[in-house]
Amino acid sequence: MCGIIGYAGHRDACGILLDGLKRLEYRGYDSAGMAVVWDGRLDVRKAVGKLCNLAGELQKQCLSGPLGLAHTRWRSPCSSLPITWLTCSAKTSISRGILPRP
Repeated sequence: MCGIIGYAGHRDACGILLDGLKRLEYRGYDSAGMAVVWDGRLDVRKAVGKLCNLAGELQKQCLSGPLGLAHTRWRSPCSSLPITWLTCSAKTSISRGILPRP
């Protein structure tokens, strides 16, 4: 199963989102990712495998900002990427499945 968590507030979103993903670990997944917005810039980190892999990526390059989304999911059979993020300016959406090509 998949899990999605979001945060919008005055505190740094990264730690809050990571804690939220840890609470969803029981659901099962094969990849995780996070996107945080700060000053109009979208920063994304994603990792295959357990949540500790994403936490390791976040330790290498910390995300900072008061607005973010985080996601765990099972990879669809036709998708080689752990998570599909669609971005347009500061708007972000997360896809759980296959996206048709225009």
